[in-house]
Amino acid sequence: MSWVDTCVAACLVPLALWALASGLDDLLLDLVCLFGWLRGRLFGERGPGWPDRATIEGTPEKRLAIFIPLWREHQVIGRMLEHNLAAIHYGNYDVFLGAYPNDAPTLEAVREAERRFPRVHVVVCPHDGPTSKADCLNWIYQGMLLEEEERGVRFEVAVLHDAEDLIHPESLRWINCLAGRYDMVQIPVLPLATPLRKLTHGVYCDEFAEFQSRDLPARQWLGGFLPSCGVGTGYARQALERLAQAAANRLFDPGCLTEDYEVGLRLRKLGSSQVFVPVRFLNGHPLATRELFPDQFRDALRQRTRWVIGIALQSWEKYGWDAGQWYWFWRDRKGLVGNPATFLFNLIFLYGLGTWVASRLWAAPWGLAEAAVSVTFGWLFEATLLLLFLRTGVRAGCVTRIYGWRFALGMPARILWANGLNFAATVSAVARYWLARARRQPLVWLKTEHQYPSRAALMCHKRRLGEVLVGSGYLEEAELESALSSQPQHRRLGEHLVVLGRLTEEEVYEALSLQQNLPFERLEPAQVHRAAALVLSPDVARRWRILPFRVEPGKLYVAGPELPSEEAERELRAATRLEVRFHLITPANLEALAQQFL
Repeated sequence: MSWVDTCVAACLVPLALWALASGLDDLLLDLVCLFGWLRGRLFGERGPGWPDRATIEGTPEKRLAIFIPLWREHQVIGRMLEHNLAAIHYGNYDVFLGAYPNDAPTLEAVREAERRFPRVHVVVCPHDGPTSKADCLNWIYQGMLLEEEERGVRFEVAVLHDAEDLIHPESLRWINCLAGRYDMVQIPVLPLATPLRKLTHGVYCDEFAEFQSRDLPARQWLGGFLPSCGVGTGYARQALERLAQAAANRLFDPGCLTEDYEVGLRLRKLGSSQVFVPVRFLNGHPLATRELFPDQFRDALRQRTRWVIGIALQSWEKYGWDAGQWYWFWRDRKGLVGNPATFLFNLIFLYGLGTWVASRLWAAPWGLAEAAVSVTFGWLFEATLLLLFLRTGVRAGCVTRIYGWRFALGMPARILWANGLNFAATVSAVARYWLARARRQPLVWLKTEHQYPSRAALMCHKRRLGEVLVGSGYLEEAELESALSSQPQHRRLGEHLVVLGRLTEEEVYEALSLQQNLPFERLEPAQVHRAAALVLSPDVARRWRILPFRVEPGKLYVAGPELPSEEAERELRAATRLEVRFHLITPANLEALAQQFL
């Protein structure tokens, strides 16, 4: 037996014992979820008194405050607000944006948003950034208190979101309803689906699908504390005040890199009630906060390093192994051992595969087999293998439910990629944590670069055009039903209404502007600057049916009758460094202008 085989043999049994312990731990949660599912299906129980649609819609609207902390988010925050303010099915809320004085691009973007949207308010931290997300949130809370004093109002619920979030139109209604019974309400968080080639982002899809479908529901049923997911979390006002009183008016610990995780634990210790809304589907889409997570290895490594530092290391240092929550601490921290162990197990598997191939090609002795195949420990490896297959099957089921079976087919490759990513993040986190402790330096906000989906990808969250037309008084409900019943299969509703003579083209586009929260106007030739029309080549403009009509410092205004697709947005970003602002115009208006300027 070679020295390599000796090392492998020494690692196999400890690794197998660890895999067995971790696998049995996961099996417990699988059985809990299975029991809950059987009770719900066989005995008609629907969880802890989940409200029906009538109750959700009939609950009086509390005044909600949405907190969004920002650091270098100027590229996404404008589009985030445009989309979400147009999509949310809730009226009584305000948005508070936290920014830093040394982040000029973001400050410019949020000031412009404040001018455009009356419900948006900017809170500038009194010191330069970045500090931590928790620190920024604390100053947003203070800004909310000042707003209350100035306007003589009181916000009853605070909801946390990030600059890249796609807020579900119904999520505020659910939070509003459940906040009357619970101090903390967590809406599911799920990454948006991306192509299979994007392995790093796919890892987030797999892990979040399993965590939101299995871990959090089981945690709730077993009575464990619920960590906030950081976004889509609603806090009742009494919970915020309880947190402030317990920590010198600081809701979130400024030194904590995962303030969302810690605040869930603190609320449980303070006796506050918590609830997680299980993943459910409305109109074919999950009721969840959606977003694009990092799709590059380096960006994902930074984010996961922060997660490991905050969840595993900082919480261990601060809370130890609390007797009432030790099991959940074990689950949250076992990655410190599990991530390196899994990576080592993969290396051993590859070595074993290589020695097996060599033994078949050159009839050489299979050294690893001498160490691995043992009568004494055969049962251990068989049990570990069985648990591994079960774990993979459960994850595949969770992924299939949310993303479909085609996406789930890529899961084996993503599991291997995830093992390497999580191993690197664990090593990086431990190194950063102990280096900061040795130097007596604070741990700072590890910023993750964010992106926001294209407008075309956001259509599932918009109100339907028919709803906007009826709600805005363009049509009666009976007229809409009549038009829908006679609508040809390949003709859009707006076009059909124009053909029927029920609406003019301008009226349809006015409704579209309300649906998309985009400006609509009839452009006159005098409003089109010839220099602006030449910013894009005529071929690009004709291909995507757009017309550049005005240039301002750092911005290019374009008009067209259709929302730009993802491909169109990519080509526009490649063609100009200016920020593109889109306006709606009618097809007839575009055709007349194109003949003159293109």
